[in-house]
Amino acid sequence: MKTSLYIIPLLLTIALPALAADDDRLLRRASRYFEPLPETMPGAENDNDSKIALGKKLYFDARLSINDSQSCASCHRLENGGAGVDNLPTSPGAKGQSGTRNSPTVLNAGWQRLQFWDGRAKDLVEQAKGPILNPIEMGMPDEQSVETKIRGITDYQSAFNTAYPDARPAITYQNIAEAIAAFERTLRTPSRFDDYLNGDNQALTENERQGLATFIKADCVSCHDGKLIGGEALEKLGKKNPYDNQSDQGLYTLTREESDRMVFKVPSLRNASLTAPYFHDGKINTLEEAVRLMGKLQLDITLSENEINDIVSFINALTDKKREK
Repeated sequence: MKTSLYIIPLLLTIALPALAADDDRLLRRASRYFEPLPETMPGAENDNDSKIALGKKLYFDARLSINDSQSCASCHRLENGGAGVDNLPTSPGAKGQSGTRNSPTVLNAGWQRLQFWDGRAKDLVEQAKGPILNPIEMGMPDEQSVETKIRGITDYQSAFNTAYPDARPAITYQNIAEAIAAFERTLRTPSRFDDYLNGDNQALTENERQGLATFIKADCVSCHDGKLIGGEALEKLGKKNPYDNQSDQGLYTLTREESDRMVFKVPSLRNASLTAPYFHDGKINTLEEAVRLMGKLQLDITLSENEINDIVSFINALTDKKREK
């Protein structure tokens, strides 16, 4: 009995440095693939308080739609801790007709190299212009109709003059989109994973660190890397095995290039635990199923239940610290 009591402290002194070394090694490896969120998004250097406040007002204003029923926030909800989505497979528009693709989150979207599932918009300004004129979404007939409607609202006359003091006229479709983009550039969501990447090993639990190790080992980082853990590239869905739903051919719909069939933007995994359902068609209901499917579709591997649970645990750690439950 006495011998065992002497041995226990000795075992601890051997084990603890080894565990610390493993943690440090994992952090160094993770830093090869990921980076913490920067403080500001590209373009934020041109924003100011008045432009951001105007953009926020526009973002939540249903009068940007044909029948005053639909705002940006209708499909990209932020109130009550919303994660910039409506959590529906596809979203109903101003006239009740549903779109064909799942609404992606607006959180951190300013760091994405391309916008929309097929990457057809280059930045937040171009993206903001699309839904307002989309006949299924907000349904306004043309840019001039939007400008005329907003110019007729007294509050906006002074707000635009303040935000764009040198513009004549101040209320233009371009400035409407720029203001909305300015507000969206404030939707930055740092997570505990950012604390980890900045050197705090204990910011992640043991399970989350195991999930990170599994995520890297399984080569999920071939698509989901960088500051957004995805969100910056276009890839074929079904690289190794075809996805069941082939009705939407992704980028091919725009380019008609055979190489673009089933090519979609890789989604960011930040806040993914809050943005179900998943994939461009919103047909995958749980994060566990999404992880299992991606292993088979993209990597041709069959992940075990333990591996899936580990990876999901890591993805949960990518949630905005203010939105974590």
